[in-house]
Amino acid sequence: FSNYDNKYVVDVLTDAQVYSDHASKSTIDCDDVKLAIQSKVNFSFSQPPHREVLLQLSASRNKIHLPKSIAGHDILLSPNYQLVIPKKTASTEPEETEDDAEMTQSSQELQTPKTNSSKSLFPSL
Repeated sequence: FSNYDNKYVVDVLTDAQVYSDHASKSTIDCDDVKLAIQSKVNFSFSQPPHREVLLQLSASRNKIHLPKSIAGHDILLSPNYQLVIPKKTASTEPEETEDDAEMTQSSQELQTPKTNSSKSLFPSL
């Protein structure tokens, strides 16, 4: 950072010297340094456009409608896309899946915790 700082200070003082010479002054004063810093800020950093300009640009851009999507079997937004919900058959009990079996095993493990006599999870204070 010190290299960047030194370069910035040298650039500002060089610009201030140019402004002082242009004003036919023998020394650099505070106004020359302020002018050099202000010109460096104005030309080095770009300012974003005003809010009103952005609102006008966005309003004009949003007036243009998006193109229609091309209907195809891969696009779920096409007009002929329908979601079909399978009808449930009247069965007495639902079938047990592997996920259900794992859930019942984990709930049984939570209900009957295994204690280890050699190590305690919560040592007494």
